[in-house]
Amino acid sequence: MNRPPPPPPRPIVMRRRAQLVLIAALFLGPLALSFWAYYGMRFRPAGHTNQGELIEPARPLPDAVLATSGGSVTSAALLHGHWSLLYVAGTDCDARCAEALAETRGARRALGTNIARVRRVLLVDAPCCEAAAPAGVRADLAIAWLRDADGRRLLDAFPAGGASVALAGRVYIVDPLGNLMMSYAPDAGEQAMVRDLEQLLRLSHIG
Repeated sequence: MNRPPPPPPRPIVMRRRAQLVLIAALFLGPLALSFWAYYGMRFRPAGHTNQGELIEPARPLPDAVLATSGGSVTSAALLHGHWSLLYVAGTDCDARCAEALAETRGARRALGTNIARVRRVLLVDAPCCEAAAPAGVRADLAIAWLRDADGRRLLDAFPAGGASVALAGRVYIVDPLGNLMMSYAPDAGEQAMVRDLEQLLRLSHIG
């Protein structure tokens, strides 16, 4: 009758566990550090201040079914996996909307090699059409329309300074996990977004 092999000596077991812990730390450590850095905002280079208004704590956006010209999409599918520069408009894109979309386009282009990590998103507060955004700012822009109660629930998560979100004229930053984390007043300007995005992308290993 074969006897089971004796268990390995305790020092060997402890060494193997230590190796597993080290491997886990090598993979998960940078991710944990990046979360701490941009959510806690405890690490800031000397002289750095946020250009936009930080939303503390970061606010998870509810999943909602949205409409697009190609069919339906969920807000999770639209916003997860990359950083998003997001604007909410009414049934059409007025002068402030066109200005904000031009600013987000310029800010994204200014990121150079990091451009693929950032997406531009326009949410329209009513069923509409591709003409909701002017042709000049429509390139590389994801457009979706809010649907009924789902859309209202999603909009309720956006701070608008007491105004309707569609009338607030604010640009928002959503992180790759779908958390709303920063917003910009209409007069903030393109360079404010560029500075904050450069800092976030430098600190973050996700998206």
